[in-house]
Amino acid sequence: MRAALWFLALFGIAVAIALFAGNNQGTVTIFWPPWRVDLSLNMVLMLIFIGTTLFYAALRGLSTLRALPRQARRWRLQQKERAMHGAMLDAMAQLLAGRFVRARKSALKALAQEEALALTDAAIAHRQQLRTLAHVAAAESSHALQDRSGRSEHLALALEALGEHPDSSGQELREGVQLRSARWLLDDRDAEAALERLAALPQGASRRTLALRTRLKAARLAGRTRDALETTRLLAKHRAFSPEVATTLVRTLAIALLDEARDDAQLGAAWQALETAERRMPDVAIRAASHQIELGGASNQARLWLQPVWEQYGELQSHQTRKLVLALEATLGEQDHHWLGLIEAQQRLHPRDPCLHYLAGVACMRLSLWGKAEQSFAEARQGLTEPTLRARAWFHLAELAEQRGDKEAASAAWKRAAQG
Repeated sequence: MRAALWFLALFGIAVAIALFAGNNQGTVTIFWPPWRVDLSLNMVLMLIFIGTTLFYAALRGLSTLRALPRQARRWRLQQKERAMHGAMLDAMAQLLAGRFVRARKSALKALAQEEALALTDAAIAHRQQLRTLAHVAAAESSHALQDRSGRSEHLALALEALGEHPDSSGQELREGVQLRSARWLLDDRDAEAALERLAALPQGASRRTLALRTRLKAARLAGRTRDALETTRLLAKHRAFSPEVATTLVRTLAIALLDEARDDAQLGAAWQALETAERRMPDVAIRAASHQIELGGASNQARLWLQPVWEQYGELQSHQTRKLVLALEATLGEQDHHWLGLIEAQQRLHPRDPCLHYLAGVACMRLSLWGKAEQSFAEARQGLTEPTLRARAWFHLAELAEQRGDKEAASAAWKRAAQG
């Protein structure tokens, strides 16, 4: 359609020129004493048009000729800039491919090209960022090659290239360099230095998932269990882990925090540092109660910690049930009528559970209900398959037999207890 319109316009111009020039009788007379020159008006218009065209072409040609040195310089700068970007791309490709020596050479080549361009005072877009990335690539390659001095040198130069007050993009790059340097320190097993590098990050950057993952690894390596637990909570809120992995990590760190306590006061402080959901975790609560007894703490406090786990008895796994029973056995005292009622309530819900029979026997034994205790242990030993609890059931039966003076039954029970 556009071509058809152009043809119509050209035909219109041709017709207009033909009509104007065909019947144009005008003349132009030029007096140049002693001469006189008569020219047709069409010829004069033609000469004016040709002259104007030639003059414009001459000006354009002169301008182009004068611009040749500037264009040649621009071309040379473009070639150097392309070589610089090409070297940088090659460095990143070699780094990803694991060719660290080649990657460092390409990064140094890109830096050399950048320095050459800087001497020409050429305006290069994103010069600071490119120079920083080249130093980071060289530092990364040096880290992979175990060249710590080279890594430190390029890291310092990368931060220096950004200046003290970078713009927004430069600030993000600075944060990325600091995060990467923290990972390098973590690879060197220098957890304290990695944590210091992470602490230097702005508040927003320090709460990013990558920074939190690095902080978690550094805190665990440095033995800072409480910091690691807090970081894991933040990562779980950010959904950096699956729910199962997050639960496992929190449970592991909570138990480690409890194990660090050296007396019941420290254990109480560690317990208070846990969240409500963490205190209701069976493994955590059982470990807290067991550690409380190991440290010689109050048994009633340990039973109080075990109360939420006891309410979940029907949902516990077999190994958790065994640990819970052993922990309660260690905490039950001579006046715990309340817990005997709780155990009997669970027995009504789970009448064939041998662990409950065993625990009921322990409670009755502590309350001096010898006959009921012996009956409970006798029922428990028939159903217990776990070696530890079965051996302890025979152990208690032997004690009860000795108490009533039945040496033959006590000897047989001691023998069965030794056999497990």
